[in-house]
Amino acid sequence: MTRADAVAQLADRIGADALIVACNGMIGRELYARRDAASQFYMIGSMGLAASIGLGLALVKPDRRVVVLDGDGNLLMGMGALASIAAAAPPNFYHVVFDNAAHGSTGDQPTVSDRVRLEAVARAAGYRRADRVGGADDGEALRHAIAGVFDEPGPSMLLVEVERGNVPGIGRIALPPPEIARRFRSAT
Repeated sequence: MTRADAVAQLADRIGADALIVACNGMIGRELYARRDAASQFYMIGSMGLAASIGLGLALVKPDRRVVVLDGDGNLLMGMGALASIAAAAPPNFYHVVFDNAAHGSTGDQPTVSDRVRLEAVARAAGYRRADRVGGADDGEALRHAIAGVFDEPGPSMLLVEVERGNVPGIGRIALPPPEIARRFRSAT
């Protein structure tokens, strides 16, 4: 499954009431291309900080579901956030990690996620739930996993194995960072 297809499936099923923090790079661009909304905060730069921003948001907005869309490269850059998230244990925090074992936005340089199972690290840190879907699984398995991930309190992680590669010609997020922040504040 491509990352763009997985992001699209999630975007279509996540619910309009959720606040979404999308990591920098292709994941944010794919979300923006699929479904833009004021309730989506797109990281521009600041690699590795999406989970930390999502944690802060989950703590100050306990009545809202907070979904962080992350990549394996981004998560590895800010791995210490997993311990902070687990220690704070916000029940409204949901972490979706798209894992292609590469830095997909900068040329597919390999990461170590093919040897370090990130969902196992999250579980060891203390996430209430951490699951993996992908590989031989098809889109139906992802649909089932997405439906189940929000059924229980977080913090939880759903790691989605995806193929390497980007959508040819995908555009950048057309909003300047101050506008992203302004409209996100209005949606929270």
